[in-house]
Amino acid sequence: MSDRKYFLYHDVDATQLLIQPVDEHDLGLLDREIEVIKSMTGKPFSLVGLLIHEWQHELTPWGAPPVFGKEPFGNGAQETLHFIVDKLLPALIDRNMTTTHCMLGGYSLAGLFALWTAYQTDKFEGVVAASPSVWYPKWIDYASEKRPFVNSIYLSLGDKEEKTKNPVMSQVGNAIRRQYSLLSEQIDNTILEWNPGNHFIDSEKRMAKGFAWLLNSGE
Repeated sequence: MSDRKYFLYHDVDATQLLIQPVDEHDLGLLDREIEVIKSMTGKPFSLVGLLIHEWQHELTPWGAPPVFGKEPFGNGAQETLHFIVDKLLPALIDRNMTTTHCMLGGYSLAGLFALWTAYQTDKFEGVVAASPSVWYPKWIDYASEKRPFVNSIYLSLGDKEEKTKNPVMSQVGNAIRRQYSLLSEQIDNTILEWNPGNHFIDSEKRMAKGFAWLLNSGE
């Protein structure tokens, strides 16, 4: 974990820190995502894109059989969270960055990871879960028994994501509705936004909308 790489964007005088686990594809979209956030908020902020190499292991809280392809899911989420809280955040502070307000967000499995962290720690004020993998085996059972520590949670999903032939992933629509229902009973500031299209379009715009919503919610 000590050799993890991350991308850093920092506005002068920013007190809002956004952290996002990303893969190589997401990394190439961060500049565009940052511009969209700026256009929607006009506020200074910092954004860290934490590069994830083993997507199906480092972002999932417990093991599960393959759902697509042959690679099973692992249980590396706790180690990833440990790195963010105990190593990444202190490293940013050492760089004289003010991190008064810290938020975590992610797309797809990283969105599931962000949701999971909401039930683990109070280090983050808000969470963005854009097109999160809430179809993940046993996830909704887990969420039904827990209460989040964060103040704000943004959920989104593409309106065609549940229209898939994969029997597990086709449950994502029902799962996100259930997730939103649970959160609405537990915290005051939550939203479920539906985006046009399937899972594989406009990921940077969907993430930007979520982070902008968190930033604007602090007004």
